[in-house]
Amino acid sequence: MPITTCVFDAYGTLFDVGAAARQAASEPDFAAIKDDWMVLAEHWRQKQLSYSWLRAVAGAHTDFWEVTQNGLDWALEKTGHGGDPALRERLLALYWELQAYPEVPGMLAALKAAGMNTAILSNGSPEMLEGAVSSAGIGEVLDVSLSVQSVGIFKPDARVYDLVGQHFGCDKAEVLFVSSNGWDAAAATGYGFTTAWVNRSGEPMDRLPWTPAHQLRDLTGIPELAGV
Repeated sequence: MPITTCVFDAYGTLFDVGAAARQAASEPDFAAIKDDWMVLAEHWRQKQLSYSWLRAVAGAHTDFWEVTQNGLDWALEKTGHGGDPALRERLLALYWELQAYPEVPGMLAALKAAGMNTAILSNGSPEMLEGAVSSAGIGEVLDVSLSVQSVGIFKPDARVYDLVGQHFGCDKAEVLFVSSNGWDAAAATGYGFTTAWVNRSGEPMDRLPWTPAHQLRDLTGIPELAGV
């Protein structure tokens, strides 16, 4: 069955989650993190993800913005910057303005020109996604941003992946699902989507029951995978 619908995870896939810490580190007011911003960003991202998993398992769902703040607070304390409220405020403000990776606008435009459905499927709240899409200027090449907030549980619960078929009325086999998270791409494979893992940093394959169908270093090759 041909691909009709291309669905993308948001943070780390379309949007550069390291950009907030990188930008802050370049600003004179926040020179305190210029030597360890990458460590801070990595801790922030890992805690953001692990808190989402733990909340899903525990049945303690909350808005992804709260999870994002909780992850940052842990990361700031871990790296010795917990006593800097101005830095915290700046990092959170920058997170709402994340930029897309350079290849994203052209890739999405190629999919839309070929008549593909395009969507985001993310843990992010609707407000967070709206802010990122607007900041990146890619709203015209996306049909919809689907948020887990409508089902009240984070990925990789199957109810999240169900949102794609519910919105587009498409079969699972028509969907190419793209994520920078190996676990997300793997779970979507088990769900029944054709999947692509965008492995920008060359990480090992996760040891899970399913394996993504494709592995790429960036999003440039997505139109070809979709048959465009």
